[in-house]
Amino acid sequence: MSSASLLDLPPFHNEPFTDFARPEHAAAFRAALARVRGQLGRRHPNAAGARRFELPATLTSTNPAHPDEVIGVFPASGPAEADEALAAALAAFPAWAARGFEERAAILLRVAEHLRREKHEFSAWMVLECGKTWVEADADTAEAIDFCAWYAREALRYARGVDVVQTVDRNECFYVPLGPGVVIAPWNFPLAILCGMTVAALVAGNTVVMKPAEESPTIGWRLYETLIACGVPVGAVSFLTGPGESVGARLVQHPETRFVSFTGSKAVGLWIAREAAVVHPGQRWIKRVVTELGGKDAIVVDASADLEAAAQGVVASAYGFQGQKCSACSRAIVHTDVYDRFLPMLAERTRALRLGDPADPATQVGPVISREAHERILGYVEQGRDEGRLLAGGGRPAGEGWYVEPTLVADVAPHARIAQEEIFGPVLAVLRARDWDDAIALANDSDYGLTGAVYSRDEEHLEDARRRFHVGNLYLNRKCTGALVGAQPFGGFRLSGTCSKAGGRDYLGLFLQQKSVTRKL
Repeated sequence: MSSASLLDLPPFHNEPFTDFARPEHAAAFRAALARVRGQLGRRHPNAAGARRFELPATLTSTNPAHPDEVIGVFPASGPAEADEALAAALAAFPAWAARGFEERAAILLRVAEHLRREKHEFSAWMVLECGKTWVEADADTAEAIDFCAWYAREALRYARGVDVVQTVDRNECFYVPLGPGVVIAPWNFPLAILCGMTVAALVAGNTVVMKPAEESPTIGWRLYETLIACGVPVGAVSFLTGPGESVGARLVQHPETRFVSFTGSKAVGLWIAREAAVVHPGQRWIKRVVTELGGKDAIVVDASADLEAAAQGVVASAYGFQGQKCSACSRAIVHTDVYDRFLPMLAERTRALRLGDPADPATQVGPVISREAHERILGYVEQGRDEGRLLAGGGRPAGEGWYVEPTLVADVAPHARIAQEEIFGPVLAVLRARDWDDAIALANDSDYGLTGAVYSRDEEHLEDARRRFHVGNLYLNRKCTGALVGAQPFGGFRLSGTCSKAGGRDYLGLFLQQKSVTRKL
């Protein structure tokens, strides 16, 4: 795409979700699943600059619905490979930075178009490698397309520089990239988050070493190949898989790393923040850290709420993608006046959810990501039996796959473990609030502050929540998941991260620095 055609870009619009109720769309997705199944079990390389390589040590990704089914086999890279990739990123940086915002934006638009053409294939990989349902996988791919389209347009805005006051001298201020950086992504949005963090850094003029999660390397490899095919130079982006404690740690600690963009657990994010603050020999900058670290998100159901709508929103927020979203509703805080009426509605909808293989379009709740997650979540289920009244779920179905029944626990005390700790699974705690003020106090009683929602018909209460509910993304009379790029910039307060606001107007600024130049007249 030429610079002239960039000037004619239409306004940004979010990528539409696929309507699988239409037979032609369902048939196209089944065909994509069949094509992807024909590619399972392959060995894939890593890429450090121009060199693609395999290693004797490997990691294997599997299908969480069928744990014996191998999705892909990848090298288990370590510190030596991290050093090589960062050396390539450093070498590639001057030429990539010099290509300018417009040229880099054009590449992002090509990436968006490529993802759009192969939308069902990318989504099918997520069904098989991460256990996403058709709808959840489709939304993930749509968000990746949105990030490319949004950040391309944002790059053109940043290219205009900064308005400054003119004095007796000629003053200008403009944006320049940081340098080589590291993107460490999670498995729960294996395309959208990896893509969004990577293309934002790239379009700003930085070079990037991508490290996908160990559970979702195949989707990361597919994205890497797409970036290269669409014009990102080898070296400007590298791709490494391996254990976080070896390759990930070296990428964070390396003196040539200029920034670290991370989405994942609070524990790892805080470790990255500590390590990035250390200035190593040869390091000439303070590393910039961008994090999104999860949440313990609450939905408040007020006395005046539409209880049918609230029950639907709570269930969708709590159990979509098996509760494995940082934005998932983990606490329902219900006004005492409607508590006893609301619980049966919530329990009925929870029990009605269809649990099964996500490759089946009728499935609403699939498996959790791994054996480790399965055991951890079931431990919280048992904790919930002690800390509240089990109304639904509480077990695992017989057979293969890492399945946990959607679990609903009522009468939970505010400081119970399942009311305070991030579970990252299909477990919902219900708390009783004495009144409106108590509900807001309970909602804010958390180390996290990512998302939240309020269902109420009381305009004064909605306005009060707007002021006092301390989260980065607040939703009124709708579910607390599903932020849209451009419309609902995403990122939270407190220990939910650095409030990066992905998909917003400020995000590219995290990967840029301002340079002021003054010329005496």
